[in-house]
Amino acid sequence: MKERPIIFNTTMVKAIIEGRKTQTRRLVKPQPKYFKGDAGGNWWRCTHVQSLVRVEEQLQNPGELYKGFIDEVNPFGKKGDRLWVRETFCYGRIDEFDAEHPDERELFIDQDNDLKHLHSPIHKEWCLREGISIDEVLWKPSIHMPRSASRILLEITKIRIEQLNQISNQDAVQEGLLKLPASGRYVVNRGDQYFGAASTNPTEVFKWMWESIYGSSSWELNPWVWVVEFNVVQGGDNE
Repeated sequence: MKERPIIFNTTMVKAIIEGRKTQTRRLVKPQPKYFKGDAGGNWWRCTHVQSLVRVEEQLQNPGELYKGFIDEVNPFGKKGDRLWVRETFCYGRIDEFDAEHPDERELFIDQDNDLKHLHSPIHKEWCLREGISIDEVLWKPSIHMPRSASRILLEITKIRIEQLNQISNQDAVQEGLLKLPASGRYVVNRGDQYFGAASTNPTEVFKWMWESIYGSSSWELNPWVWVVEFNVVQGGDNE
């Protein structure tokens, strides 16, 4: 069993903690490409390992076809491996983190990057959930979170590759969407319905979420993505 880091934004961290998010999709880099081989037939090239795979009847399910690629070179690991979550954070002491005393907020900011003299990590999602003002806090980007500051640990239950547009409605919900009890519509964040960002079609809402991260035309490109399914080992509300 191996552990690897994985980055989630604050919205998705909240969804993981609440038990709504059990899947994540990440771009395959570089993207594999189909081409016609000199000897005939269709082939799939992946420049990760400079290998060629012949594709004929398996074109309908290339994710199954290239299982060896998944096992060998994917950046997330295999079933049973664990992922520790990197998220936006700062360092401080929770018992002194008082929104009524903004002049003292410098106490909760890593000024010298000296981990030996820092206090407990404070996570942005936690502050939002507790209603603590975060406007003047110098948050550290998730990419800089060390393993010691991570509070969420995930275990991979399944991993595969597919094209983005293959996502099912059920899988779209498992990407962390919220279902509004009154209307049955889905949103990414509470309150999105007041800005026209709600739909009874969860795949449509996931499409909006994807495009908010990767750009307005990213859905139409229909790229190959890693699909990582996971359980929460540490850090969920239902521990």
